[in-house]
Amino acid sequence: MALILIIAVSMETATIKTSCGIIATIISAIGFIPYLKDLFKKKTQPHSYTWLIWTILQIIAVVAMFNNGAGIGVLALAVGAVLCGYVFILSLRYGTKNITIFDTICLIGALAAIIIYAFLHNAFLSIILITIIDFMGFLPTLRKSYVEPHTETISMYALGVVWSSFNLVAISTYSVVTILYPSCILFANFICCCTLWLRRRTLA
Repeated sequence: MALILIIAVSMETATIKTSCGIIATIISAIGFIPYLKDLFKKKTQPHSYTWLIWTILQIIAVVAMFNNGAGIGVLALAVGAVLCGYVFILSLRYGTKNITIFDTICLIGALAAIIIYAFLHNAFLSIILITIIDFMGFLPTLRKSYVEPHTETISMYALGVVWSSFNLVAISTYSVVTILYPSCILFANFICCCTLWLRRRTLA
């Protein structure tokens, strides 16, 4: 009887995680729709440095998390990696021209750290480094969001908080390696969303 109960609970948990993974993926994809619409209308001006770093890191993180048992929890990130790459390509034409020395330092630091990552063979150290690089790549967009809050689409970051939360639930095996990077994405989306909202109210 106990064995049957354990199997039933395990199946229910797996179903919940699968559902959360699918929901996270759908919300993640939907979040890019208003962003891309605003981008083509030239209302949103993505920072190419941030989107380049996010594209590279999400690909690396998907592989690392999948190899360490994240399961369905990598699906949203995999879709996100493709969409980030698409935004990066578009940013070369439609992106912001508001690029400072600070942004360039963040880019150089992030790319240097990625090179260091290539020589690491420790999953724990790798995911910590990836998380740090990701946040460094996020800083140029955060700075731009503070200075020019109307050049970003706030709904994408708000939905980013939602899908990241579902994505954390969807992870099959919890460890520092599997949850640190998704947690960083949730935090970055939350900070950017709050910054955009507060700055728009202040400027208004």
